[in-house]
Amino acid sequence: HVQLVESGGDSVQAGGSLRLSCAASGDTAVQYCKGWFRQAPGKEREGVAVLYNTGGYADYADSVKGRFTISLDNAKNTVYLQMNSLNPEDTAMYYCAAREPARCRWLTLVEDDYRYWGQGTQVTVS
Repeated sequence: HVQLVESGGDSVQAGGSLRLSCAASGDTAVQYCKGWFRQAPGKEREGVAVLYNTGGYADYADSVKGRFTISLDNAKNTVYLQMNSLNPEDTAMYYCAAREPARCRWLTLVEDDYRYWGQGTQVTVS
């Protein structure tokens, strides 16, 4: 089992930056692979960035490549999402998600591949 708590969401002007954090807890939390998803009003939830549990490789949605960076600090059981050059299209509720260690052999940005979810943190860009 793993529990996820996001933080760091805020209101920011276009061109600004934010750093989101996802704190994971549980005896085997570090073994779960994690990712970030987002959902804007009237839109489907979409994958943003995902990372191996070792932190060795990451994948990103095309819309955020070059602007967002996902990273992992296993000592703190925390996943980060550094967001730069934000624009209004990035406005959304951002969710941290995790999938079982047995399913961490490959990376995926598909929502249904993740079973565990945080409550979300709101990012508003104006």
